[in-house]
Amino acid sequence: MNQPNCLPQDAIFRGQNPAREAVAMTDLHQPSRTTAPHSMGLRNALDALATRQITATSLTEQALERAEASKRLLNAFSAIDWDRALKAAAESDRRYGESRQRALEGLPIAVKDLIDTRGMETRYGSAAYLGHQPAADADIVTALVERGAIIIGKTTTHEFAWGVTTASARFGDTLNPLDHARIPGGSSGGAAAAIAHGAIKAGVGTDTGGSVRIPAALCGVVGYKPTLGTLSTRGVFPLAPTCDHIGLLGEQVDDVMLLADAIDIKVPESDAWLSARLGVIRDIAPVPLSPEIAVAFDGATKRLAQVFSCVNVSTSGLFDGVFGAFASIVLIEGGIEHFRRNDWDRISTHYNPETVDRLKRAETMDLRAYAAAQQTRRCFTARLHEVMSTVDYLVLPTCPCTAPHLDAGTVSIGAWTGTVREALMTYTAPFNIAGFPAISIPLATGERSLPAALQIVAKPGDDGALLQIAQQMELMLRTGTAHKH
Repeated sequence: MNQPNCLPQDAIFRGQNPAREAVAMTDLHQPSRTTAPHSMGLRNALDALATRQITATSLTEQALERAEASKRLLNAFSAIDWDRALKAAAESDRRYGESRQRALEGLPIAVKDLIDTRGMETRYGSAAYLGHQPAADADIVTALVERGAIIIGKTTTHEFAWGVTTASARFGDTLNPLDHARIPGGSSGGAAAAIAHGAIKAGVGTDTGGSVRIPAALCGVVGYKPTLGTLSTRGVFPLAPTCDHIGLLGEQVDDVMLLADAIDIKVPESDAWLSARLGVIRDIAPVPLSPEIAVAFDGATKRLAQVFSCVNVSTSGLFDGVFGAFASIVLIEGGIEHFRRNDWDRISTHYNPETVDRLKRAETMDLRAYAAAQQTRRCFTARLHEVMSTVDYLVLPTCPCTAPHLDAGTVSIGAWTGTVREALMTYTAPFNIAGFPAISIPLATGERSLPAALQIVAKPGDDGALLQIAQQMELMLRTGTAHKH
C-alpha cells in the first residue's frame, strides 16, 4: 500500500535530475514571463502560446515537474517521458514562430496506460506487460498528436481497466488527491488524480462501465464518454469491446470541449440548450444515495429547475437486470480477449489475483448466459430510447457515494450494503451497454467535504450539444448564472 508523503511545499516539485530540479525551483521562486499560471485552462494556454507570453517548452517543463510530483505523492503516473515531450514542445515552439500552429499546439496532456503509445512503456496496468513498448500509437493518440498535443506520460489504471479503484498489488495503489486515505476511482484513476492534483489540465482515458466518469466524480473533475463508436478504440487494450469507449477528462468542461472539438466532436453555436427538457433520475435501485450526495444532487436539480423544464423520470422496471447483464458481458468478453492473448501459465504467473479470479469465473460462463445478457441489453436500450423520446437529457448522480476508503471491500448506504464495484458502477454502467453519451461534472458538498457529481446523459449522436449544456450547467451550478451566445 502506498502511503501519502508529507513533504514541504517546495519539495513536491523537486525531481532527482538536477536539470529538472532547476526548472522546478525557477517555477516556485522566480516567476517570469514564461511561467504559466497554475490555474490557466487549456484555452487560455493556447492564447498565451499564440501571443508568445509563454513557450510550449516552459509549459511542458512545468507539466512534467508536476507529473513527477503526482507520481511520487499519488502514484498517478506509470511513465513520464521527458525526452519525447520536450522534443514535441520544441517542434511546437518552431511552429508558433512560423505561425503554423495546429488546434492543440503545445498543450501537455497525459494518456491512460491502457492506450498504446509508440516507444513509451504501456503495461496496461499489469506486470505481464512490464517494459512493453508498442510499435504504433493508438488512433486517439495519433489524432491528438497530429493536432499538436504533447503527450507527457501515461497515467495509472486498474489492471487491464478491470476495476474501479486503480489499486495494484504489484505497482501500488493510486491515491485520491483530495484525501490520501481514499480511492480515486477507476479504472482511469490516474488521469483524474493527476488533473485534480494540478499536474495536467486534461487527459485521455477509457470508459467501459464508468471508468472515466467514476474517477472524475470522486476526484472533483470532469469526465466525458462520447456515443459508443464515436472515437476509435484501435490501439486500446480491450476490456469488453462492445462496451469500450474512449473518454476525455479535464479540470473543467471547457478543457474537455477543446480536445473534443479538435477531434471533430463539434459543439453547436446556438441557444437551443435554453429550451432543453431534463428528465431527473434521483436514484437507481437497489443502491440508494448517501446523505451528502442526496443533498448535493437535490440542491443542483432545484437550481436547474429555475432555468429548465424538469420532469421526474419513473425508474420502475427501467434498469431491471441491467447491472447483472453488464457484469456478464464484461466477464465473457473480457475472458475472450485475455484467453486469446495469453495461456493460463502466463495469466496465473503474471496477472494480479483479482484478475485471475475473474478469468476463472469467465471460464464457467456459456453462450446462453451471454445471449441472455445481450437480450437484456437490447430491451433496456429500447426502454431508454422510449424514456428519452420525451426529454432531451437525463440528469442523475454519477455515483451514489463519495470516494470509499482504500481497501474497502464493501460500501454501506443506509440499509444497503454491496461491493464497491456495484456501488460505484450502478449509475454509470447502463449508459455503456446502451452506448449513450454521458458526462460527469462536479458538485460542491460543502467546505472540507469530498465532491459529489452530476451525470448528464444525451441521446446517441448528440455529443456536441451534451458538451454545450454541460458547460452551461457547470457555470450555473457554480455561479448561479449561465452564458448566452
